[in-house]
Amino acid sequence: MAYVSKFKSEENDELFRAILALQNEEECYRFFEDLMTIKELQAVSQRWKVARMLHAGRTYQDIASDTTASAATISRVNKCLLYGAEGYRMLLERLQL
Repeated sequence: MAYVSKFKSEENDELFRAILALQNEEECYRFFEDLMTIKELQAVSQRWKVARMLHAGRTYQDIASDTTASAATISRVNKCLLYGAEGYRMLLERLQL
């Protein structure tokens, strides 16, 4: 059965097609710098770092100390790892992190 996102929309489809068209890290920087504020990008990057650390078995306390992420952010990312759409897990496995 194919995955159907609860966020599915034409606007999101167009955004994801644009992201998939990026060809290298420099293009990612250019696009996301225009698309997001620095705070938004930092928040997304922090969630990705938290996901990697949780996947590696790090404790909430270690993660909070290393990232300054709130307990709420760590908990939300952990909930996604355990019960979410498996997006984090898919990329963690694909990138072997």
